[in-house]
This record gives sequence, structure tokens and C-alpha cells, in this order.
Amino acid sequence: MDALIQLTPAGPRLPEWLRKPRTHFESVHHLKSEFRMLNLHTVCESARCPNMHECFHRGTATFMILGNMCTRGCGFCSVPKSAHPGALDPDEPANVARMAIAMQLRHVVITSVNRDDLADGGSGHFSMTVRAVCTALPEARVEVLTPDFQGDLTAVARVLDSGPHIFNHNMETVSRLYRRVRPQADYGQSLDVLKFAKSYRPAALVKSGAMLGLGETSDELHQLMRDLRAADVDIVTLGQYLQPTRRNLPVAEFVPLAQFDAYRDFGLSLGFKTVFSGPLVRSSYMADLIA
Repeated sequence: MDALIQLTPAGPRLPEWLRKPRTHFESVHHLKSEFRMLNLHTVCESARCPNMHECFHRGTATFMILGNMCTRGCGFCSVPKSAHPGALDPDEPANVARMAIAMQLRHVVITSVNRDDLADGGSGHFSMTVRAVCTALPEARVEVLTPDFQGDLTAVARVLDSGPHIFNHNMETVSRLYRRVRPQADYGQSLDVLKFAKSYRPAALVKSGAMLGLGETSDELHQLMRDLRAADVDIVTLGQYLQPTRRNLPVAEFVPLAQFDAYRDFGLSLGFKTVFSGPLVRSSYMADLIA
């Protein structure tokens, strides 16, 4: 949590390949208004995603359920934090389905905050939301991006039983940096979640991602990719970490474009079905095109 309390100096100017103009204000305002009317949240807004304007203009967004307050203090994340986020919204599953219908989505991505305050980590609510969407849009694909549920594989199974087509849990970074980047998570535990997901529901695609530029080395990133392949992960996403606020971890490096290409080639050589690697790649960015 200390990384979130101390303000870090303003970082270096973004390289040209990371500059993305903010346009489509009318589309963004309209979609935000629709979400607020149903008391829904998006990770696009809460995590200050650089692709938000583009995705909202395309009519896509990633639903963030279980509220808008996270019980963890990851150093990279700008989602609001609270040890006691409050009660779940019983209407949220139905409202997510309602919004997915209104947006005419063919690929629905659902993520959540961590809810370590709940006995089941929020997995029951997660499951209800997936089922509501599958019922409302039976032809759509549903992708979930879940927490680690503190390693509770029963909770993971509960989400998988609801029928998502793609199961995603992000590793976020290499093993050495976990204490700094994800202090309340465990590298091996996250790998176990991914490995269990594939073994429990082989028909589902399993996906994971990591942020680059937090201080990892190429050898460490290669090892992370080997570990993901050993866990039978199908799809990997790699993107540049961008400091969302001065309360978050600073950027250690802006990774060159050629390095992203090299990581993609290395991942494909390991046997992943897809490796989506680039500076502005995020877990759910163009998710309908990469899975």
C-alpha cells in the first residue's frame, strides 16, 4: 500500500508511439451516461485506460462488477480502494445483461474488483452476471477477467460453471516484481488459477496478460511466458505500463516497438494460439478480434 500513499515524480514524456488523441467525446459521454443510469461501472474509466475513447466510439466497453471499490492496493492500479466496499448491488447482473443488449454486443467482457471481504470473493455474483448475459445474448461470446479469489479454486470453478467462453486472469508482471506491484497476490497462486481453469473446463480458452516497463528484464519476461505456456494458457496479451496517477508506480522503461514484436515472436514459438503484443495492448482491448 505504501506505493499508493507516496506521490511519485512526474514521469518522462511519452514517446510518439504512445500518444493517442482523445476524440469522440460525444460517444464517450453518451456511453458513460447509459452506464450511470444503470449504476454500472467500466474498468475502462476506473483504470484510466488509454484506449477508452476508441473503444467507447466502437460501442464496446469492459464491465466491472462487484462495485467500484477494490480491497487490494496494487501499485499499478487506479481503481478506488477500500477495506469495506459495502454491499453488492443485487440488480447488477440483470443490468449488465440489459446494457449488453442495448450495446448489441457480440463479445461481452466482464471483469471485477477484488472483494476479499466476501466469503466467496464475489464469485457467486460473478457467476450470476455471466449467466444473465448468456441468457440475454445466447449468440454472444462471454469473456471473464477474474481476480485470483485468494487461490480458492472452488470460487474459480463457480465462475467457470456459469459458461464463459474465455477465462482470463492476468499475471500482470514477472515473479520478482510481485511484492512491489501486486503485494497482496502470489505469482504461483495466479499460475495455479490459470492451470486449474484449463483443466476444469478444457473447451474454454484461457488467457493472461502482463504489463511491460515496470523494471522486468527480457529473461524474466521470457520465463513468465514459459510459465504461462506450462499452465496451458492459450492467449497472452502484453502492453506498456502507463502510470495512471502520481500515486501509482512510476514507469521504469518505455519498451521499444521492436521489443514487443520480439516478445510476440517468442510467445508464438512456445505454442500460444495468439500473442497480442504492443504498447497500447490491454487485456480487453480488441478482445473480440484476438480470441
